[in-house]
Amino acid sequence: MPTATAPTGATARSGTAPRTGAAGRRTLAVLMLIPTVAALLLWTFAWPAARIAPRDLPVGVAGPAAAAEAVERELGRREGAFEIHRYEDGAAARAAVQDREVYGAVVVTPGGTELLTASAASPVVAGLLREAVAARAPGGAAVPVTDVVAAPAGDPRGAVLGASLLPLAIVGAATGAAVVLLGLRGAHATGALVGAAALAGLVGAAVAGSWLGALGGNWWAGAGVLGLTVLAIGATFAGLAALLGKPGLGLGAVLTILVGNAFSGMSSAPELLPAGIGTLGQWLPPGAGGAALRSVSSFEGAAAGAPLLVLTLWAVAGLTATALGTRSDRPGPHPAPVPAG
Repeated sequence: MPTATAPTGATARSGTAPRTGAAGRRTLAVLMLIPTVAALLLWTFAWPAARIAPRDLPVGVAGPAAAAEAVERELGRREGAFEIHRYEDGAAARAAVQDREVYGAVVVTPGGTELLTASAASPVVAGLLREAVAARAPGGAAVPVTDVVAAPAGDPRGAVLGASLLPLAIVGAATGAAVVLLGLRGAHATGALVGAAALAGLVGAAVAGSWLGALGGNWWAGAGVLGLTVLAIGATFAGLAALLGKPGLGLGAVLTILVGNAFSGMSSAPELLPAGIGTLGQWLPPGAGGAALRSVSSFEGAAAGAPLLVLTLWAVAGLTATALGTRSDRPGPHPAPVPAG
C-alpha cells in the first residue's frame, strides 16, 4: 500500500500564508484605529477647553435707566457674549443671582457701581465677570465685588465638584456593565441598578460632602442627586445593551463617559463652551447631574427642576428597556437536526 508522505515545504508554507496575511491586516487595523481614537478623544476634551468664551452668558444689570443702558452698551460691545437681563434695583438683581437666573449682575447706584457674583455657580464665570466689569470701569476705578453665593469652603475653585463627574460616570457605567455581564434580568436587573446607585449616592455624599467639604446644602439632597446621576448612567448602559446587545455598551460609553463628561461644562459653565456643545451636554446625564448638584448644594434647589427631569427621563428609559429583557432573550432560529449515522 502507498504510504502517506510528509507535506512539502511549499505546501507547508501555503498553510501559514493566510495566517500571516490575517495578522498583517489586524496589525494595520490597530495602527489605523489608535490614532483615530486619539484624535477623537483630543477633539472631544481639548477642543471645547480651547474655545472657552462667554456665549449668551446670562448677566443682570440694575439701576437707573440711563446708567443701566450705559452698562448694557459696554457689555454689548462683545457681540453675542452676554445675555442681558434688566432689573429694577440691587435687591431684585441679588434675588436673580440666588435663583440662578443669572451668573452675576452689575448694579449701578448713586454711590457707584457694584458687581454681584456667584462663585458657587462657576468660579470661572465669577472671575470673568470681575475682569469684564473692571476693564470697563471709568478711569480704572475699583469696582466692589460681592460674592452673593460663595462656593463651599472646602472647594473654593470648584475643582472637586468639576472632577466628580468622571468617577460618577465610571461607577454608573460599571454598574450597568455588571448587570449585563452577570446576566441579570427583569426585576433583578432593575433592583441591582437602583440599589447600587443609592449606595453610590450615599458614599459620594460622604466623601465629597462630609470628608472633603465640597458640597453644601442638605446632605440627603446631595446624596439623592448623586445616586440619581449614577442610576441614569447605569440604566443607560444596561438599557442600550438590552436594545442593541454589546454595541449598546459602546454607545453608552460614548454618551456618558466620553461626550457627556467632556460637554458637561462643569469645569467652567455650559455657556462658555462652543455653540451647541454646552446645550447638548445638559441633555446628557453627567451634565444634568452636575447642574442639579450645584443647585441643591449651594442654591437651595433653585433651577434644579430641568436637570432632575433630564436625569429621571434617562433613568426611566433605561430601566424600562432593561426590565423588558435583553437581545439574548429573543428567540433565535431552531438548530437544524443532526442526521443520524
